[in-house]
Amino acid sequence: MKYRLLLFFLLFYRFSFSQTGMDAQFKIYDTKTKQVITIDKIIADCANANVLFFGEDHNDSAGHYLEDTIFKTLYKAYGNNLALSMEMFETDEQFVVNEYLEGFITEDRFSKDARAWSNYKDYRPLVEFAKQNNIPVIAANAPRRYVNLVTRKGMKAVEGLPEESKKFLPPLPYDTATGRYYEKFTSLMSSGNGGPASGSPNLFQSQNLWDAGMSYSIYNYWKENKDQKIFHLCGRFHCDEKLGTLAQLQKRKSKLKILNISCFSDASFNNPDWENFSNLGDYIIITNPELKKTF
Repeated sequence: MKYRLLLFFLLFYRFSFSQTGMDAQFKIYDTKTKQVITIDKIIADCANANVLFFGEDHNDSAGHYLEDTIFKTLYKAYGNNLALSMEMFETDEQFVVNEYLEGFITEDRFSKDARAWSNYKDYRPLVEFAKQNNIPVIAANAPRRYVNLVTRKGMKAVEGLPEESKKFLPPLPYDTATGRYYEKFTSLMSSGNGGPASGSPNLFQSQNLWDAGMSYSIYNYWKENKDQKIFHLCGRFHCDEKLGTLAQLQKRKSKLKILNISCFSDASFNNPDWENFSNLGDYIIITNPELKKTF
């Protein structure tokens, strides 16, 4: 009798979670077929891929849950042939990241010295999993102080930096995208979502330094570890429509097989707006817009 009650409880708990837990807060779609798929389908598709981009909205709680789940499922499938690349850490912090992963410094010291984002709690599960399983973490982004320099004085300004500083940057001069990416960026700025510096004529060059920096970090790591798959986390503007960071990485090595996920909340949670979503990536993940944000 007790066994039957326990079995009933477990089955009920599992059913209840699947219906009301995080798994009910998102839908994953393959944009080619426009069909709902599972995480396992993405993982299987990665068998022939070098890099998987996860483009996030930084405050999307379902998105962060999915990043962690996908990362752990990639590890289950590919073991130590895996690296985690993150927009959330900058290239001059790489040695601090390494020191933490190798157990030399405390987490408190790490979060301070690596200038962890204010919402680091959203990324902590991935870093801790990487630490526990000896998975490399790439601090991919260009240092913010140099991006700020470009915003203030233009791209030419970074060429005058000391050589010691330039080692944290992509090769100069870096690429500045035109066409669709520029159109998207100027549209974002004109909508008032660009922040206080949105009127700066150099801001697009700053954006391109983020992209060039992340793409170069990923490329450099891949050159030395060609058998590994790289899971890269970034804001989705950096990789939607395979533009930005993704496009710059593809330019660095045209033969790289790159897949990308665009993850976002939208009112069309159960009925995607394919006219606007089809070109965003290989996969889109639409999360419940009513779900509480992480900040």
